[in-house]
Amino acid sequence: MSADSSLPLRVVIATRESRLALWQAEHVKALLESRLGWQVTLLGMTTVGDQILDRSLSKVGGKGLFVKELEVALAEGRADLAVHSLKDVPMDLPEGFALACVLEREDPRDALVSNQYASLSDLPRAAVVGTSSLRRLVLLKSLRPDLVIEPLRGNLDTRLRKLDEGKYQAIVLAAAGLKRLGLAPRIRCTFEPDQMLPAAGQGALGIEVRTGRADLMQALATLAHQPTWLAVTAERTVSRAMGGSCSMPLAAYTGDSAGPGDMQLEAAWGDPGPDGQGSDQPLVRAVHRAPVRTFAEAEALGERVAALLREGGAVWTAAAPSP
Repeated sequence: MSADSSLPLRVVIATRESRLALWQAEHVKALLESRLGWQVTLLGMTTVGDQILDRSLSKVGGKGLFVKELEVALAEGRADLAVHSLKDVPMDLPEGFALACVLEREDPRDALVSNQYASLSDLPRAAVVGTSSLRRLVLLKSLRPDLVIEPLRGNLDTRLRKLDEGKYQAIVLAAAGLKRLGLAPRIRCTFEPDQMLPAAGQGALGIEVRTGRADLMQALATLAHQPTWLAVTAERTVSRAMGGSCSMPLAAYTGDSAGPGDMQLEAAWGDPGPDGQGSDQPLVRAVHRAPVRTFAEAEALGERVAALLREGGAVWTAAAPSP
């Protein structure tokens, strides 16, 4: 590959082969071609996270299982960059890898999808709701303790198919993925952050490269959406400070309520309980507001909110049960 800026740079994007992952990779491909004049091809891959569907991610290694094979392709030189849904990216990347940029965020909210019911309040008592997210489990249980939460794994189309087969009365998905695939009509309602706080980084895309690729780092930086990058840095710092897992019962979201130059970060932590159906313990909540103009200030805000969670009693162990 030529680093000569007078020639179009030929790059390969490593991507998972799910329909949503391919949409995300195609989206980045179009940006690179239109804004930078690069020649781009895709390298589709199946990750361990895509293959293991009978166990919860928190039991088999977390959401990082969705990115490991892509990083191997980068390390071996078969690909130049990888596109990730940022909420699936571990808080600390392996040595030799870095996020080159974060793109502007889509809708960060969670969405209720149901063929029968228009809202969470419409669901009958003891309705079966599908999700394998510990965060969604504890937040749903805080809103409706009577719900029965059943595991739901697979790509977005697989999850919708399982709903349509009658295995659940409702499922909860990220609104961003549904909208990106033109499936917004499947959304019965979206949860506002004061009802169900989003996951750290939800709705944002990140581009990962090897740290030695200064040519890519410099060029990709021009695609970055700085407000989104600062926001997700604060959110992801909460996760890192609480234990570093993407599969914790943790929500963290910056919201839009802070004034110019300020950022308000809110987080919530719940106990999934011994049977993975929630517990009687109330959610631990924390919120803090501070000036944020740099990554260091965003990280400091995240550290402060994590400290408030710990002061409130939030504790994480890797052996915590999951649905």
